[in-house]
Amino acid sequence: MVLPDQAKAVAGDLDVKIGGGVSTIRRYLLAGAIDELHLALSPVVLGRGESLFAGIDLPGLGYRMTEAVPTELATHLVLMR
Repeated sequence: MVLPDQAKAVAGDLDVKIGGGVSTIRRYLLAGAIDELHLALSPVVLGRGESLFAGIDLPGLGYRMTEAVPTELATHLVLMR
């Protein structure tokens, strides 16, 4: 896995786009390496999984929700720092 500091160093002035699961997103959030986060939340929960925001103080890290768009299949959220 590429760490937040490594990703920033390689990208220079370009954007860094990450892909991965909950643990990857949490690591980048806690490192302050995500400026804009787009989420598509589906109303269906299948089994158990990792909690994306458990124990993370998003407002304390400077994040706020800038957009929420509900659709028939999902709710689209944008968080920005």
